[in-house]
Amino acid sequence: MSAMQPMLDPSLPGQAGPLSLTLLLRNLPGAVYRCHNDRDWTIEFISEGVEKLTGYSAAAFTARPGMAFGSIILPEDRASVDSAVALALAQGRAYQMTYRIRTAGGEIRWVCEQGALNLTNGRPGMLEGFLSDFTRLKLADLKMLEQASFLQRARDAIIAMDMYSTITYWNQGAERLYGWSAPEALGRRFCDLLCDKPALYEEAFRHTLQNSEWSGELSHVRRDGSTVETDTSWTLLGPDNTLGACQKILVIGTDISERKLNESRIFRLAYFDHLTELPNRANLLDHLRRALLGSARTRKFGALMFCDLDNFKFLNDSWGHATGDELLQAVARRLEHCVREADMVARLGGDEFVVLIQPVEDSRELAASQAETVAAKVVAALAAPFQLGELNYSVSVSIGVVTLCGTHDTVESALRQADAAMYQAKAAGRNTFRFHDPAVQAAWSARAELEGGLRRALQHDEFVLHYQPQLDRSGRVIGAEALLRWRLPNGRVLYPAEFIAVAEESGIIIDIGSWVLRTACAELARWQRMPEMAGLTLSVNVSARQFIEADFVSMLQAIFEHSGVQPSGLKLELTESLVITDFTQTAHTMTTLKRRGLSFSLDDFGTGYSSLATLRKLPLDQLKIDHSFMRDVLTDHNDASIVRSIIALGDSLGLQVIAEGVETMGQRQFLSDAGCHIYQGFLYQCALSAEHFTQYARGVH
Repeated sequence: MSAMQPMLDPSLPGQAGPLSLTLLLRNLPGAVYRCHNDRDWTIEFISEGVEKLTGYSAAAFTARPGMAFGSIILPEDRASVDSAVALALAQGRAYQMTYRIRTAGGEIRWVCEQGALNLTNGRPGMLEGFLSDFTRLKLADLKMLEQASFLQRARDAIIAMDMYSTITYWNQGAERLYGWSAPEALGRRFCDLLCDKPALYEEAFRHTLQNSEWSGELSHVRRDGSTVETDTSWTLLGPDNTLGACQKILVIGTDISERKLNESRIFRLAYFDHLTELPNRANLLDHLRRALLGSARTRKFGALMFCDLDNFKFLNDSWGHATGDELLQAVARRLEHCVREADMVARLGGDEFVVLIQPVEDSRELAASQAETVAAKVVAALAAPFQLGELNYSVSVSIGVVTLCGTHDTVESALRQADAAMYQAKAAGRNTFRFHDPAVQAAWSARAELEGGLRRALQHDEFVLHYQPQLDRSGRVIGAEALLRWRLPNGRVLYPAEFIAVAEESGIIIDIGSWVLRTACAELARWQRMPEMAGLTLSVNVSARQFIEADFVSMLQAIFEHSGVQPSGLKLELTESLVITDFTQTAHTMTTLKRRGLSFSLDDFGTGYSSLATLRKLPLDQLKIDHSFMRDVLTDHNDASIVRSIIALGDSLGLQVIAEGVETMGQRQFLSDAGCHIYQGFLYQCALSAEHFTQYARGVH
């Protein structure tokens, strides 16, 4: 405020408008004064506003002798007040200062005083000035200083900017986070200094002006050029008409780089395969679902490719899993180079990969053509040998392809159809691709239903064993073969040829085989307790998958102990394919069981490729002539020669020979003439239930 000119005294006569001037002075938010320039500032005149300010009336200061105004100034402030006035007067300028007084009520109050020396006829006269209550503003200022100190030391970056984006405040947290010191940042535009994406900054600024606040995540540029992720809040401050302040925006930024890094790691763990770094199953399903939704909306077509490496297990078993992992990583990189940027390559697990071709084509035919191009590229790309350390390895791939349309397909159906098509490619000779064939899919659906039924049959005891008698040349029953039957809930009976292949492929055959052995041994133990049946043998077919199980011998031993059966009455029928596939393991298991009293029959002999040298090394007891040779043995010279050869081979090796599928007396006579004297077939009896077989074996017809 400017220095005051000589004041009007409302008590002096002859001045215009004394009533108006008195009213004006009474309503001023403070007090006007005139005083002598002496040590006590002896007051000549002071307006009535002094009473509201100090609690003392104007008369208390103007009476003679009156109260000195300096007496109510706090002693610790008096020296600085005197010095400020003296310096201002010495320099010939107005003075302005703030100090504390003690009011009549004992309250401490801040006063702002502005004044100047009045010159009368060019010579110094009295001091004239204005006193105002500065308490609220001073306390607010102190609070702001306290808050500013707190903000300055805060961990977060705290920045203030005006409506022109000019930075007006920059705390130590901002210095640590962004690298610029306060002197370097103050006066610069926020956007120019920190923002790498001006559009996001402009949106935040606009939202703050409209809604008084904004919060979100922003990427800011550090002084060294690196970026830092921040969780940022913007708050609009002011205007404060009392303070006369302009509007500002307070920006508080928290460094969330570590949190974002952890989130990224968690996301990759959840949605990416750790070995190949390709999207995993969950990621694929999400993208496939969204692709189908987009296809339904746009009426566009895409494709899904199911890729399975051929004979990958051989590499793992021969060279170890580390080499297998190296191949999978190399395959992933080649697959990525076979697709467009918008398409996706994912790893489902093991050696299974999936390619999602985005639905962008206008027809199913165009989508199929695009998929065919990609599939051919994949087959060609993987055909080139892989260098795996010192190993130069070639691999092939079988690919199933299905076109996609969101109006007809679902995630589940697309994967199922592509998987089925992949098996069609394997059946076609591998290292190729096949499109989904609805007819084949129907067969696969039936297979899946059959597999589910087999599992249900085990749970609900739907399997039964029937027993087909085996007789010698005199017609005496010497044993039987246990034959599996599946009795459906509707009463229909299924024979092994209708379900064993599915049981083998799915692995359910192991559980079914265990059930067969437990049931057969329990029945054989019952025979052994009857004198007239104690000498019978029971033949049981054993799956190749079950026989090579590591716990097969211990499992059988447990069955023997539980049933109480004598193992000498049990004969296991093995196929030639088992002998050829893993001769060493098979021979070892057979020898172990032979020592426990079991005997062995080579089933379906003559249909495989086992050699004489192989047969000589196995502890066999019996050869079984397959029924396929018996069907035309009387009319087909080749079949007749094969049967005679088998019988002669068995005789030369000291092995018993039995023929199955004997249905006519002519066949029986042929066998007898050739030297085979044990028979099984419809000529004698079909397979019987346990009860009926017991009656048949005991001669009760």
